[in-house]
Amino acid sequence: MAEYRAGFVSIVGRPNVGKSTLTNALVGEKVAITSSKPQTTRRAIRGIVHREHGQLILVDTPGLHRPRTLLGERLNTLVQSTLGDVDVIAFCVPANEAIGPGDRFISEQLEQYPNAKKVAIVTKTDATSKAKVAEQLLAVSELREWAAIIPVSAPRGEQLDVLVDELLALMPEAEHALYPADILTDEDVTERIAEYVREAALEGVSDELPHSIAVTVDDMIERDDKDLVEVYANLYVERDSQKGIIIGKGGSRLKAVGATARVQIERLLGRKVYLALHVKVAKDWQRDPKQLGRLGF
Repeated sequence: MAEYRAGFVSIVGRPNVGKSTLTNALVGEKVAITSSKPQTTRRAIRGIVHREHGQLILVDTPGLHRPRTLLGERLNTLVQSTLGDVDVIAFCVPANEAIGPGDRFISEQLEQYPNAKKVAIVTKTDATSKAKVAEQLLAVSELREWAAIIPVSAPRGEQLDVLVDELLALMPEAEHALYPADILTDEDVTERIAEYVREAALEGVSDELPHSIAVTVDDMIERDDKDLVEVYANLYVERDSQKGIIIGKGGSRLKAVGATARVQIERLLGRKVYLALHVKVAKDWQRDPKQLGRLGF
């Protein structure tokens, strides 16, 4: 009988290389929001992968970058503290983009964590040719010594079982699972709801605005008949002009955000949801320590 192995994997990489998409595909449920916008992930989100012979706790982290705000600094600090506590660091590089300064910067940062094994994952193999994938695998192998290099396509589910087996083989032996079999994430419900609202708000806005959006869930009220849950959430931006963009003409954009988010929230809760969204201005919150604290950073 194969020994049981369990441990922690931190998924790192520069922004928008497919970390959250990969996390969701491995877990088999949406535990991390995804977007084409950089810096979508703002917390260390744990997704749990269950297998008969082991368990992986995946920690999807914000993209490591050179920060321009206090929020950026805190996100980098979060990533660095996470990396100090994991068994394996999985470094994601997309197959369809040449390795650049950002990738080399992160690869160099990994030297600070000698106790963690290092694995390279070449993501988005479905987005380019086999020849380009082969070129990228070679380029990644020249960055440093890796315990394994695995090409994957999360949307197509290609090579995901191979990746899980490789990661489990690098985990320490364990007497039992670290999480019960029915748990897929340790994020609480209000955190997931706030993220669904933020994900909906991120779509279709300009490059500057996504960084300025934060969401809090202020209240959840269960109706007496248990068939409906009322959710009251606030969308924060940094300037009045941004507030107008989020609300849209006659409130049209905010209604669309609410409709998109509500579908996901209802799927999560298994019940009908009344979602009330309010847009507020928290001036320059990304640079303000007090406001960052109030918003959960």
